Amino acid sequence: MKVAGIQMELVSGQLDRNKVKGQKLVLKAIRKGAQLVVLPELWSSGYHVNKPTIIKLQQKTKEIVEEFCEIARKYGVVLVVPFIDKEVEQLYIAAAVIETNGEIVHVYRKSFLWHHEQQKFAFGERDYVPVQTTVGKIGIVICYDIEFPETSRILALRGAELIIIPSYWSLQSEKRWDIQLPARAVDNTVFVLGVNSIGEKSFGKSKLINPKGAILYECSRLKEDILLYDIDLNQIQAARAKIPYLRDFDYSLVPGLVPVDLSRE
Repeated sequence: MKVAGIQMELVSGQLDRNKVKGQKLVLKAIRKGAQLVVLPELWSSGYHVNKPTIIKLQQKTKEIVEEFCEIARKYGVVLVVPFIDKEVEQLYIAAAVIETNGEIVHVYRKSFLWHHEQQKFAFGERDYVPVQTTVGKIGIVICYDIEFPETSRILALRGAELIIIPSYWSLQSEKRWDIQLPARAVDNTVFVLGVNSIGEKSFGKSKLINPKGAILYECSRLKEDILLYDIDLNQIQAARAKIPYLRDFDYSLVPGLVPVDLSRE
């Protein structure tokens, strides 16, 4: 599976500008052979937007997702496109998983909100379910979610092979980004793809980590970049043969979680 992470500079409130840039970079990744392409958290609206602006831009961010459905269908790729979701009057930081036929097969809403996000958005449901796509079984969490080890553990126990983390991760928290992502990969012997933005106090360093916790690819710091890497999902079983965390896991620690077959055919 060739994966791509779009590390782009965001300008808050400049939806049209962000949309054009994001589409251009996604198409560039597709031309380079990407089968799965991921954009960062709140990439179209920008992160530093007030509540009135969020309300104003919400529907437009959802319409952009629909445009990406056509891109996915036209080029036969899987896309992960964050947007602002709405239900009744509640607003959510969300990400849509779009299949190769252009259908939205999964929408995940951020379940742990960082500080001031709680004043603008609602908490998504804390139910972490991976989705089977044509390129593999993927799990989605957004930014702060990954700092709670239970989110990725549940995804892995439910069969996720790649955990994707669209993010706006700030400079002051850079060290945690460098620690948490490799830790979640080796904790669960899965691939982890963190896609960060740059600009407005975010620092880039989007990275792909293998199931043993080694960094396979890391984007530049403070510059736009496309992470592009061909991963072999068979490495998961090889890692688990040597690091049997999931085999030895006590499911009684997660009441209600039904064990699944974690072997690849």
